[in-house]
Amino acid sequence: MTKIPVRFAGLGVAAALVGVVLAVPAAAAGAFPTFGLPFGTGQSVYSAGIHSDNGISGVKNAIDFSPGDRIVRAPLAGTVRIQHCDGGDWVTVDHDGGRRTGYYHLEGISVTDGERVAPGDALGRTGNALPCGGSSTGAHVHFTLWTLPTAAARSGDSRDFGVGAGNWNGMSYDEVSTKVAETYGEPIDGKTFGGWQFTAGTEQYSGSATEVSSRVTSPLPGRFRV
Repeated sequence: MTKIPVRFAGLGVAAALVGVVLAVPAAAAGAFPTFGLPFGTGQSVYSAGIHSDNGISGVKNAIDFSPGDRIVRAPLAGTVRIQHCDGGDWVTVDHDGGRRTGYYHLEGISVTDGERVAPGDALGRTGNALPCGGSSTGAHVHFTLWTLPTAAARSGDSRDFGVGAGNWNGMSYDEVSTKVAETYGEPIDGKTFGGWQFTAGTEQYSGSATEVSSRVTSPLPGRFRV
């Protein structure tokens, strides 16, 4: 299977909240939670590697996954926040402690806004959907990690706190992958998901996945079995 290049470019979709200044988070998130993988185990998975949210520059807070069964699942309990664009919807999930994960390119979205999900719950299928713009080659999920301001960690609806807390309705993916990513993006490098530690490479779309228990490392882009 070939590398799945993902290059997001804005298609002129206007941001819903023009003029809103993205503030630096008031406080850093706590210890990194025990995330699972955003797909089921017992299968072969292809990854195009770790990259920035726009695949060009900035913090490397994203990684592409293409699991064999094509089902994308919640890696941690949280609350679904559906982001709406003229071309359709995409999925984000707010987790305790202010962290948010994103799932772009999904087809057949199977969750609704405000729904609570448990680890392993299906969110949709890998695909090439471009609801807010961008481009995609090869069905996959563009999995992204952010840390939102401390207000987002409150028990209330995080959408009450504006763009910084995740109300990204109508924003082009160019806006999300640059302005939002620059302020709130959290690096994938060194993070562990489902017993696999991911390490970023020096280039975009590169790195490695190491199974913590066996210390077996798979280079990225590449395929590994979970």
